Amino acid sequence: MAFARSRQALAVTGVLGLALGVAACGTGNDKKSDKAGSAECAAYEKYQGHDGKKVSIYSSIRDIEDERLQQSWKEFEDCTGIEIDHEGSGEFEAQLPVRVDGGNAPDIAFIPQPGLLKRFVDSGKLKPASADTKAMAEQNYSPDWLKYSTVNGQFYGAPLGSNVKSFVWYSPKTFKEKGWSVPTTWQELIALSDKIAASGTKPWCAGIESGDATGWPATDWIEDVLLRTGGPEVYDKWTTHGIPFNDPQVATAVNQAGTILKNEKYVNGGFGGVKSIATTSFQEAGAPVLTGKCALHRQASFYANQWAKGTKVAEDGDVFAFYFPAIDPAKGKPVLGGGEFVAAFADRPEIQAVQTYLASGEYANSRAKIGDWVSANKKLDINNVPNPVDKLSVGILQDEKTVFRFDGSDLMPAAVGAGTFWKGMVAWINGKDTSTVLNDIEGSWK
Repeated sequence: MAFARSRQALAVTGVLGLALGVAACGTGNDKKSDKAGSAECAAYEKYQGHDGKKVSIYSSIRDIEDERLQQSWKEFEDCTGIEIDHEGSGEFEAQLPVRVDGGNAPDIAFIPQPGLLKRFVDSGKLKPASADTKAMAEQNYSPDWLKYSTVNGQFYGAPLGSNVKSFVWYSPKTFKEKGWSVPTTWQELIALSDKIAASGTKPWCAGIESGDATGWPATDWIEDVLLRTGGPEVYDKWTTHGIPFNDPQVATAVNQAGTILKNEKYVNGGFGGVKSIATTSFQEAGAPVLTGKCALHRQASFYANQWAKGTKVAEDGDVFAFYFPAIDPAKGKPVLGGGEFVAAFADRPEIQAVQTYLASGEYANSRAKIGDWVSANKKLDINNVPNPVDKLSVGILQDEKTVFRFDGSDLMPAAVGAGTFWKGMVAWINGKDTSTVLNDIEGSWK
């Protein structure tokens, strides 16, 4: 996605002022009509009139991120009387179609795959966004962002969170102790990897296990490398099947990624050999960076949420991240990323109110202040982003010069992107050759 670029700031009353907000707006069980004029609830007046209504949301967001998510809209609930019931699941991608097809769809789902969103549109399950939601989204997001949730000219929902995937996590403390320098080119990255491997430490750690979504971290590797070897034009053709999945340019990218991921000298620090990547959870995969058992872990900005409590994320901290270097300077410095879209399976007024609010600058700043979150919302004030990696991400998203592309597997038809591609990467890590894997995936694209 081409991310929002404006650096406009919007001062809002955030959820970090929760105690004040609750005192002014009451609790989720109180009447709100007499609170509509309070200063703390002024930003929510346009969403009122739905007191006592409930809205269910289903997503892949779990654990501490789920807690922060619920905190982020608590003031909205208190001031409008709308109760939001969120459920996060590690089997979201697999279970959402089951629920929808079984007549048990949530009111709203945060869908991270445009391909999956289109599947629900094509089957007539999704409701178009309201005029208010569409207007709010157009005000706060670039057209390139909105095209991913627009199908046949109809808009279905605004983006929510965003992420930058082109990062390599490392320990500044370890780098300083060892005298290692942050690489800025692919050649320097490989030279550093060789140097670390020669010292007796596996330079890389990785993990692609993620429940029903196992395999997705490996697809990110392929996408990031293809952007660097083939360039954005080839990438766009690949994600739309303008070139076959087994095109030689794709095979080149897969093999290039394999020089790291399938190199027994490089992986899998702290866990075992190459095959251990398939059974190591993505949540735990970077942990050995903190213990010195590996030095490098390629993972998105949202991995900031996975470090152990108390870990300092900063340039001089326990962990930080650097840009995954370009391979071919002629292809520029592309950035891979992703995000979720707020799509609705019902169109009751309270659901539309929640959709509109989640597209607002008030919400983006409210959630950002809690920490470890990034959005492409133009109204997001970078000063409300406490995590330095997230600041780095927002700066990238708001930079007009960024060559940004959305996660490829998320753009593809769900049966491929979240199906045969994920599974194919597991088989590839477990030893199946590149040609066979790519031919199998190509054969699945109908």
